[in-house]
Amino acid sequence: MVDNSELLQVPVFADLPGDQIAWFISQAQESFYKAGDVYSRQGDPADAMFVILAGQIEMRGELGGETIAIPLKAGDVTGALPFSRMKKFTVTGRAVTDSHVLRFPAALFPDLVQKMPELAQRLVGLMSDRIRETTRIEQQRDRLAALGKLSAGLAHELNNPASAAKRATSQLRDILKKIKDASLELGRRDLTPAQKAEIEKLETTLIQRDDPPPDPLTVSDLEEQVDSLLRSHGQNDLWQLAADLARKNAKPAVLESLFAALDPDTARAALVRIGASLEIASLLDEIESSTSRISDLVGAIKEYTHMDQAPVLNVDIVKSLETTLIILNHKLKRGVAVLRDYQGIPLLVNSFGSELNQVWTNIIDNAIDAMAGKGELRLRTYRDNDCAVVEIGDNGPGISPEVRPHIFEPFFTTKGVGEGTGLGLDTVQRIVKKHRGSIQVTSKPGDTRFQIWLPLAEA
Repeated sequence: MVDNSELLQVPVFADLPGDQIAWFISQAQESFYKAGDVYSRQGDPADAMFVILAGQIEMRGELGGETIAIPLKAGDVTGALPFSRMKKFTVTGRAVTDSHVLRFPAALFPDLVQKMPELAQRLVGLMSDRIRETTRIEQQRDRLAALGKLSAGLAHELNNPASAAKRATSQLRDILKKIKDASLELGRRDLTPAQKAEIEKLETTLIQRDDPPPDPLTVSDLEEQVDSLLRSHGQNDLWQLAADLARKNAKPAVLESLFAALDPDTARAALVRIGASLEIASLLDEIESSTSRISDLVGAIKEYTHMDQAPVLNVDIVKSLETTLIILNHKLKRGVAVLRDYQGIPLLVNSFGSELNQVWTNIIDNAIDAMAGKGELRLRTYRDNDCAVVEIGDNGPGISPEVRPHIFEPFFTTKGVGEGTGLGLDTVQRIVKKHRGSIQVTSKPGDTRFQIWLPLAEA
């Protein structure tokens, strides 16, 4: 039989009057559990509060699609609590070691509130702590899920240019050998200064040519003309060179001058070297383009996270939006057209680190999902008195009138289990309020708009 002194060791019961403690014990059921015994099961009616007097208990279950385990020890209180809206146990309680537990029925909570008001207040505080911890777990999971999605997309975006640069570097080795052999062949021939000048002139002209690439039909016709010219001079196996020269818009008349100045074998060696030089120039352009893309992405990541910058700084709204679009490019390029309507004058707002980027990311990501990855994403910025306004819209199916009042509620989501935590728009609203701003949404089929008002930074 439990006595008053045992219950007084539990923090929420400490210093309570003896008659109240005695009443609580008289209404509670004393239970002993062996290690492994289940004392409450997920999904069962939340009909009791449990006070752990001795031993260790573990609460285990699914929260937001993930398994969680919460250890409890002697002195902890768990289960249903007064004023809680919990109808069913959300996790399963199991004894880790032999345990001694008091079970107080939820049906007697009204009596408890009247007879033990101090305990009721303490239990409300305990419930608030429980809500904060649950929210913290969900927010952490939401942040990790968002980070995982961004990381996967960025890994894909970085891998493409990195692979292209690696492939081009590998091809350079083979071409360098080709240009070396062709140069040695030319070196063995007794060329006059005029002949050398003719080769160098043609090579320089083609490499430095910066004309827009001709259309595919023109390239095909030109390739056929160049190949026909080469064959007329006995060069029947230079079809690849003909294709390379056609892409550089090399006219047959220019090549004819080379054959007029050189014998067939020397002209062949010169053309092989010129073709190799063109390939090298093309591969170097590809490497430069790929490494520039990687550099741009790294810069966007630094801008997105505000690395190496002050925690609070003036942020250009348009630049912030464009950085977010770079980060989400892996989802946009599958079929989303971005329509921009930005105010010409920069709109600066005070931002706490990268928090505004989280706002844009959540809203844009939701818009892409709503459109199933295909549609129009509409971005607009303008000034409204002392506020910068950002409007993010899409032409998806819209938000139903039944759902719209709940979209900013914590844990509310229309996505399937494991696809969303319901904290995206709750996070958006909290960040906007933290920046002393406001947010509203209008929606109908084909036109959903989120409008965010943020105070402009002082001049």
